[in-house]
Amino acid sequence: MGFINNAKADVAGKEAREAYARGDYVLVYKFIEANVTSKTTAPMTGIAEQITAVESAGWMLQNMAAAEGKALTGERVALICLFRRRNQ
Repeated sequence: MGFINNAKADVAGKEAREAYARGDYVLVYKFIEANVTSKTTAPMTGIAEQITAVESAGWMLQNMAAAEGKALTGERVALICLFRRRNQ
């Protein structure tokens, strides 16, 4: 998966575990995909792993929205994901 994507998944998982431990019922998380252009169809590198890390902490992805933008470093796609606490 790569060092940067591993680190992103680790951070997402840690934050999701902390929110779960606090007793939060909703988690909204922004994932940013940096290696993409809007003109191609391809896997979003590292995004599945980050979502998996959050879901492994007791959350379930319920809704997702995407937004494209340009920063000084190039094109980016942001996925805003709404997770709900799993009923266990």
